[in-house]
Amino acid sequence: MQITVFQLGPLQTNCYIVADENTKACAVVDPGDTGSKIARWLREQGLTPRFILLTHGHFDHVGGVKVLLNQFPGLPVYVHPGDTKLTPQLSRGLFWTDFYEDGDELAMDGISFRVLHTPGHTPGSVCLQAGDVLLTGDTLFAGSCGRTDFPGGSWEQMMASLARLAALPGNFKVFPGHGEATDLDAERIYNPCMKEAAEQ
Repeated sequence: MQITVFQLGPLQTNCYIVADENTKACAVVDPGDTGSKIARWLREQGLTPRFILLTHGHFDHVGGVKVLLNQFPGLPVYVHPGDTKLTPQLSRGLFWTDFYEDGDELAMDGISFRVLHTPGHTPGSVCLQAGDVLLTGDTLFAGSCGRTDFPGGSWEQMMASLARLAALPGNFKVFPGHGEATDLDAERIYNPCMKEAAEQ
């Protein structure tokens, strides 16, 4: 499994390309604001996108979806149904073709993505587990967590979601929606939000 990150748009949203090196299939996670850049890079690398996976429906994570669909018609776009009622100001035209729920798994050749519903930043926020990797969107950052003061946000739900992540067995590489990558062990020790959640 090969993971490439692009920081896109004015909010520097992390878009991740998760690829199977053997088959050249890939998933696009949170295509930010710049779908044309992602589409061009995929073609340069000879990668074939199988689906777009959205960790949540905020505009800075979903803005590139329609451009990618123009370049790769028929590509499935997955989102949790909890985010389909976000206000237009927050989603700015959220588009999806399919839903995934907590516990669902999506297989892509040698890679499997397991969906963890982690509300708090939005009602439909999810983290995606692939092997020893967690793609955490705006749920968990290095040293902090996502905001809960937007419409649909909930600090209580965020605490429950962070407690769930803290309780996962073993360590994971953490690839957040903004900022630098980290690992779950470090966040258990040093992240004040996760420590508060784990202690409740």
